[in-house]
Amino acid sequence: MEIRCVLWVVLLVAGVNVHWQSFAFPSWTRVQTWPVPYRRFDHRPKADSYCQAVYPFCPTGPTDGSIPLMKDSDIIEVFRLQAPVWEFKFGDLLGHFKIMHDAVGFRSIATGKNYTMEWYELFQLGNCTFPHIRPELDAPFWCNQGAACFFEGIDDLHWKENGTLVKVAEMNGSMFNKMAKWVKEDNETGIYYETWTVQSESSPNSTVWFESYDCSTFIQRTYQKMAELGVTFLNKIKTNYTRIYLYSGEPTFLGNDSTIFGPLGNKTLASDIRNFYYPFRPHQFARELFVSLLEVVERVVLNKVFYLYYNFEYWFLPMKYPYLRITYDEIPLPHVEG
Repeated sequence: MEIRCVLWVVLLVAGVNVHWQSFAFPSWTRVQTWPVPYRRFDHRPKADSYCQAVYPFCPTGPTDGSIPLMKDSDIIEVFRLQAPVWEFKFGDLLGHFKIMHDAVGFRSIATGKNYTMEWYELFQLGNCTFPHIRPELDAPFWCNQGAACFFEGIDDLHWKENGTLVKVAEMNGSMFNKMAKWVKEDNETGIYYETWTVQSESSPNSTVWFESYDCSTFIQRTYQKMAELGVTFLNKIKTNYTRIYLYSGEPTFLGNDSTIFGPLGNKTLASDIRNFYYPFRPHQFARELFVSLLEVVERVVLNKVFYLYYNFEYWFLPMKYPYLRITYDEIPLPHVEG
């Protein structure tokens, strides 16, 4: 059930025919640290015009994620916000599978204004999880940027009806302004969304190969920064976050666009990667989706194959049971005090 659930969620937002051919992995090795550190950048590039969002990113807030300054003496209430993914489209459907979106809310005591801050995909989840296979390009084309969104107001009904809206802390205006500066820096250097957490097995002490970088990890980083600034969180508040796991043996590094897909690249490997991602194309009809789902199960579960794109590089994952899984992990608030 968990495997089918994950695959159907992916197909709903992306789209899936894979013909995997065997090939020889590179014979060389490199010293590797696990989990692979998430790559950061010195600035956020402009998104390619090919990437188009069905639902516009941060429609009522500044697209650069900028945050207004508060008076140092102000008291800011902090709220944990969580609701089912795509609730506006599917209601609480995905909430039954614990597929939740996270955000944080703020309320200024001095002005009475409410604010919402979240971090999510610029071009929807499917584009962050899988690329476009464009006939005019050798390499798969990714629209995988993610960014912070800050806007005035908290949609109480959205968060309360099928999710969570609960106060977790208070901070003064000075702390808030320092947090806002950190958010700007974090937003400019962490530019791409990563759906998957990849680890060796489902046990708690298993090796983590790759960490996800999504809405929930942004909220956790924000809470941690607040704690470092001296914010005390309320106790007895349970905080859980959705994670989508892949399980594999030790990954094999394959290369990047220039080493795999260029004129001097590995043509067999390039073809395998393109064929692997092709079934996840968007805008498929119902019959195509059904066939694609069967092919994904065959490749991932039976053939134990997955190609991961991380840090703008490709990795081969030798998949292993239970292959894919959605969890709703409890991660406590940082430095909780009574």
